[in-house]
Amino acid sequence: MWSEILVGYGIFILEILTILLIIGAIIFAIIALKQKKNAIHGELELTDLAKEFEENSKKVRDFYLTEDELKTQEKAEKKAEKAKAKEQMAKRKSGELLEKEIKPTLYVLDFKGDVQASATGALREEISTILSVAKPEDEVLLRLESPGGVVHGYGLAASQLARLKQHGIKLTVAVDKVAASGGYMMACVADKIVSAPFAIIGSVGVVAQVPNIHRLLKKHDVDVDVMTAGEFKRTVTVLGENTEKGKQKFQQELEETHELFKQFVAQNRPHLDVNQIATGEHWFGQQALNLKLVDEIETSDDLILQAIKEKSVLAVHYKQKKSILQKLGKQAEESADNIVLNWTKFNPRTYF
Repeated sequence: MWSEILVGYGIFILEILTILLIIGAIIFAIIALKQKKNAIHGELELTDLAKEFEENSKKVRDFYLTEDELKTQEKAEKKAEKAKAKEQMAKRKSGELLEKEIKPTLYVLDFKGDVQASATGALREEISTILSVAKPEDEVLLRLESPGGVVHGYGLAASQLARLKQHGIKLTVAVDKVAASGGYMMACVADKIVSAPFAIIGSVGVVAQVPNIHRLLKKHDVDVDVMTAGEFKRTVTVLGENTEKGKQKFQQELEETHELFKQFVAQNRPHLDVNQIATGEHWFGQQALNLKLVDEIETSDDLILQAIKEKSVLAVHYKQKKSILQKLGKQAEESADNIVLNWTKFNPRTYF
C-alpha cells in the first residue's frame, strides 16, 4: 500500500516538474524570439567631466556654509547664470558670438583590455562618433589599461586609434596602470604617451604557449591522427606529435610577428631605439621615460584637470546592451570559450 502511495506521489512530482519545465521553455522561447525580432544595439553615454568636477568641488566648498549663506550663494549663482545666458542670447541674435567663445573639446575614452581585446568593438563606435563631429582643434584622450593579448585583436584596436591621426585629430594616451605588449602597441599610435610613475610599460615581444599531451596519450595506447593538406597547415598541436621541423616553423612565425611588431613601433615612434626595448622586458613609468617609451610622467586625472580650465571635457562611452539570455549565459559562455581556446583548439594562438 505504502509503495503504491510513494509511486503515485513520485509520478505526481514528475508531472509537476515536467509542466514547470515546459512553461519555462515556452517563456524562454518567447523572450528569445522577441529579442531576436528587436535587434539589441548599444547606446552612447556622454558625461560632461567639467560639469561633474565643478559639482563635486561645489559640494566641498559649500560643506561648511550655514543655511543662510547657502541661500545667499544660490541666489547669486542663479542671477549670474541668467545674466550670462541673456548676454549669449543677445550676441547670437546680433551675430557677435565669436568663435573663440566656443571652447575646443577633449573627448575622453577608456579602453580596458582583456586577452581578446574585446573592448575594440566599443572603441570603434566611439571613434566613429567622434570623427563625425570633431573639429580640427579638438583632441582625444584615451585612458588605456591592458597587459596585451591576441595579435589580431590588438592589431585592430591600434588601427582604430590610427583613424584619429588620419583625420588630423590629436591623440594622447594615458597609462595609469599598465600598457604592455599589445597594450603598448596601441599606445605607440598616439601623438603623446603619458604614464604614471609606476605604470608598467613595454614588453615588446611575442609569446605562444602550447601544451602537448601526446606522450600521455601514447602511454595509454591512444592514437591521435592530425591530417592536413599543406605542409605547414599545422606546425604544432595539442594532441598530436610535434616534429622538430614543425617547431622550427612555428618559431619562425613568432620571429616574423615580432619583427612586424618592432616595425610598427619604429614607424610610430621613430625617435625610439627599438632594438634596445624590443627584448620582451617591461619597465616602470620613470624608466620608460628615460628609454623614450613614454613622453611625460603624469596621471590621466592631472591631464583632465588641466584641460577643464580651457576646454570642454566630454567622456564618451559606448555601452553594449545585453539581452536577458546573454546576461544569464555570460559566465557559462566565457568558461566554455576559455576551455575551448586553451585546450581543444589545435591552431595555437600567438600573443603580444
